[in-house]
Amino acid sequence: MTINDALRLLAGFMILLSVGLAVYVDKNFLWLTAFVGANLLQSAFTRWCPAIWAFRKLGLKES
Repeated sequence: MTINDALRLLAGFMILLSVGLAVYVDKNFLWLTAFVGANLLQSAFTRWCPAIWAFRKLGLKES
């Protein structure tokens, strides 16, 4: 698995998790969805994401 694949997997999982938690636990979990979306937007412009740093430390390879 490449860093790009892992990043997409993490983002998708976090969005689905936060929506599920908002439906079944508390609607304030939608703030997590907003945070993930904002992080995706900023990383598109700055080309920097904290998850990529973590994935590199875990030994995943670049695309």
